Amino acid sequence: MDLATLVGLLGAILIIAAAIILGASPGVFMNPASLLIVIGGSLFVVLSKFSVGQFLGAVKVAARAFKFKLPDTMEAISELVELAQVARKEGVLGLEEKEVSSPFLKQGIQMLVDGQPADTIKELLGKERLMTLEHNRSGAKVFSALGDVAPAMGMIGTLIGLVQMLSNMEDPKAIGPAMAVALLTTLYGAMIATMIALPIADKLGLRMGEEAKMQALYIDALTSIQEGKNPRIMEQMLMSYLPPNERQRDEEPGEAAG
Repeated sequence: MDLATLVGLLGAILIIAAAIILGASPGVFMNPASLLIVIGGSLFVVLSKFSVGQFLGAVKVAARAFKFKLPDTMEAISELVELAQVARKEGVLGLEEKEVSSPFLKQGIQMLVDGQPADTIKELLGKERLMTLEHNRSGAKVFSALGDVAPAMGMIGTLIGLVQMLSNMEDPKAIGPAMAVALLTTLYGAMIATMIALPIADKLGLRMGEEAKMQALYIDALTSIQEGKNPRIMEQMLMSYLPPNERQRDEEPGEAAG
């Protein structure tokens, strides 16, 4: 579970809710017509921009913003070095029964066991990596589009409310409901975009980059194992995936021991 995403979204919602409760009756902020315009209208407009599969798939992809967690890079490197040592001592067949932390890595190990050459492993896993990136990118685009559309639908609702209000100026009872539609649609659109859609889109973009880097790490390690590289040399190569400050910190004990 990604606490930053969960705490951030819930914190923003709670702050807005507290401001509403402390300032006035919460009931005045509920307007079915405004909700229909912003939520219903936004979803249908976003649907028109994508295929049904992409639209429905975005909901599943959005769960990654909350619960998806990649292995720590240093832990992944340690795991890969251990696999390389096993392969060096027992051959690649010794990897067949090894439990690993990633389905992507498991797929690559199966290719090693099947005797696929390094170029084939790199090509097939590279295609798998591109498909994963495209799937994640599609989900992020859907929520980014929702972040763009919701405020626009809020503005449309505002214009509808203003037209209704101006067309009924002689009836004071009609002014209040029309003004509520005018103002609340703008509020709903801004809240959906700022507090939900755009944060999820940004987090999915971040997840996409992190997963792409981890998969590239796995591909480099698997091709190195297939080529029979020394595990220590492979480890030094994989250290390039760490941030410079973590890389230096990891190297210090070895240097001191030497």
